[in-house]
Amino acid sequence: MMDVVLQNSFDGVTWLGPEGRKLPGVQPLGDASWLVVDDAFAGQMRLRDDLIGGLQADVYAQEPSAEAAAQECLDLVLEACAANPAYDVGPRRVYRPDGVKVVVYRERPLLTIGRLIQEDICILQKRRDEHVLTGAILCFPSHWSLSEKVGRPLTRIHVPVASYDDNVARRVQRLFDGIKVGRPMWRANILPHAAGVLHHPKREAEPDPSDGKPLRFLRSERQVMTRLPKSDAVIFSIHTYIWAKDTLLPELQSAYFS
Repeated sequence: MMDVVLQNSFDGVTWLGPEGRKLPGVQPLGDASWLVVDDAFAGQMRLRDDLIGGLQADVYAQEPSAEAAAQECLDLVLEACAANPAYDVGPRRVYRPDGVKVVVYRERPLLTIGRLIQEDICILQKRRDEHVLTGAILCFPSHWSLSEKVGRPLTRIHVPVASYDDNVARRVQRLFDGIKVGRPMWRANILPHAAGVLHHPKREAEPDPSDGKPLRFLRSERQVMTRLPKSDAVIFSIHTYIWAKDTLLPELQSAYFS
């Protein structure tokens, strides 16, 4: 399975620049689309098809309580695909921009979503005081494992992140509580990596096999948070970009690899 798929373009990546180390915090998505089709679509989707077909237990999880939200999310994704002329959307099948036919299995909403779009999708539902990860299709994790996180609240999910202290946890929870229907929010991260693989899971107790190796890739995630109107769940979508260091302009190499 070839899981290195690199971007060749920076189209639409408005947050990438020498000032990227000072990225703004979460902000309204506005009129921008929550789903993106970029130049790596065909390669990423081939990898997603392979992962869902061959490593389903690693990339998919869903608690029974997330079923209604997953169905609602599938409707939202199909609506977005139908609005994009690069897709051909029918009642029971979709032809993707790369020409691949995807059967719409209503009884498997997240698995269907995973083969339609480049974004990974996480479902978060409020239980008592915190949002909990109750379902996901996660083909492109970066240093975390879905099986370790599903069913856990946000604070437990972020235990390995040293900067995720009580203050940050309260701010993140307020953010999730405040997301309004029809007013999605977004943020992005940018980090240099030694490995250019998209599917890069790691359990909390495991060392990173790329530690100490040269940083040769730049990875960025565009993350969108959307409130579903019927289930009240929050959908956290992740669009992953990876560029090889040597394809970056000198000012970008200096900004992220110095």
